Amino acid sequence: MLEGARERASQIVQNIERVIVGKEKEVELAVIALMSNGHLLIEDIPGVGKTMLARSLARSTGCTFRRIQFTPDLLPTDITGASVYNQKLGDFQFRPGPIMAQIVLADEINRASPRTQSALLEAMEERQITVDGISYSLPRPFMVLATQNPIEYEGTFPLPEAQLDRFFMRLHLGYPTVEQEVAIMERQVQSHPIESLEAVCEPADILTLQEEVKRIWVDPLIKLYIARLAEATRQHEAVYLGASPRGSLALQRASQAKALLEGRDYVLPEDVKYLAYPVLGHRIIVAPASKVRGVTSQQVVEECLARTAVPGVRARGS
Repeated sequence: MLEGARERASQIVQNIERVIVGKEKEVELAVIALMSNGHLLIEDIPGVGKTMLARSLARSTGCTFRRIQFTPDLLPTDITGASVYNQKLGDFQFRPGPIMAQIVLADEINRASPRTQSALLEAMEERQITVDGISYSLPRPFMVLATQNPIEYEGTFPLPEAQLDRFFMRLHLGYPTVEQEVAIMERQVQSHPIESLEAVCEPADILTLQEEVKRIWVDPLIKLYIARLAEATRQHEAVYLGASPRGSLALQRASQAKALLEGRDYVLPEDVKYLAYPVLGHRIIVAPASKVRGVTSQQVVEECLARTAVPGVRARGS
């Protein structure tokens, strides 16, 4: 069962890499977020493949896909849907919005107003939406994959801490190398690779993967290591707000998914280290005085990793 799950996850990664060139780690992290039943935030400049990563993930898994282009005039009902009066029936009927899909791309999420951004909170946390007092369950699997431009760009609204914390992981794609950029151009001479990308699994397989991830063994010493790492971010002298308990839970689940992807049924400290910044980085608010000095959340995580003792690992059942 473990080997079959690992093979399926690897197939998804390899399929996405047919479209996304030179971003092996980022593609792997995106699949880990999906396997962990989490939401993904991609922060980077325009044109580096953020939207294409979302489309490739949806196509590879056979999931339904909807895109929401966030703009300053977008309303919450444009996301969730609304009750519309039907003259023939003489009653109101719910007309679902684009959030009713399995993989939802919230493109340039920080261009919308905070009121509209908050419309995603219930969907991301409760896997449901409420319109006119009636709750509607979202399809499974369900994943919000949001993109945002760096906050220094004009016309952006920083995401509030409550919404940032609901994102399982944050990625930065970055520019490709010269060789990778040439490879991208060569692949798109005739057509875009996304047009011929086929699914390698079904949505039901994703749900199975998510259940298999939960069965990966996490030693109590590893759990203690994660908790101490989160505590270190809260005690760091340059930090105004450290990682939340939700961040600790996310780091544990991501480490389980990473172990499964590696073909192991147990988590290693290396899994935690590998995922610490993608999972915890956006949950850390650097103090203004430290930010002026150039301190970043990545530096904070690296220092916390260096300060936190790494435990040994026991065999399961010992």
